[in-house]
Amino acid sequence: MATKGHVYVIDDDAAMRDSLNFLLESSGFGVTLFDNAKDFIDTLPGLAFGCVVSDVRMPGIDGIELLKRMKAQNSPFPILIMTGHGDVPLAVEAMKLGAVDFLEKPFEDDRLITMIEAAIRRAEPAARSEAVSQDIAARVASLSPRERQVMEGLIAGLSNKLIAREYDISPRTIEVYRANVMTKMQANSLSELVRMAMRAGMLKD
Repeated sequence: MATKGHVYVIDDDAAMRDSLNFLLESSGFGVTLFDNAKDFIDTLPGLAFGCVVSDVRMPGIDGIELLKRMKAQNSPFPILIMTGHGDVPLAVEAMKLGAVDFLEKPFEDDRLITMIEAAIRRAEPAARSEAVSQDIAARVASLSPRERQVMEGLIAGLSNKLIAREYDISPRTIEVYRANVMTKMQANSLSELVRMAMRAGMLKD
């Protein structure tokens, strides 16, 4: 069964984690629980895109520090912060650091669900775009030094003959490299290769 998205709950209060787990799973989300922010940060690189719901006051890395670290990693994950009564100054600081919203405990279940759905909907296109950029960067990294030179020649608009002359190798060899570049980059045309190069930051204005 497809979920409505992933939610990562970070709270040092076991009862709160359990109740959020039940609420979110029964609302159709895939839920992963963390009892501290450090474990979440450590596993973040391997996690599927999702919304983070974190308490603001926790031992060790608190919600504010979590936001700073995720910002430093350019994480596309939207973050909702849960605050206790009277923690509005902390909540405002969280918003300045990039939290998409905050909820004061105790909160209505429906309000949390609506906020998570909106946060995922808003952040997903950017996250997808980021994933595509990372995928293209990985393809570029898979090229051999010579293949990369040939790709740079191609996106600069040079013909096979000119690239061959520049590196003092035969045009036939360039054709082989060119075919390898297109295969490794998963590009069906030269224009697609140029678009990918732009995405990977290889083309300077």
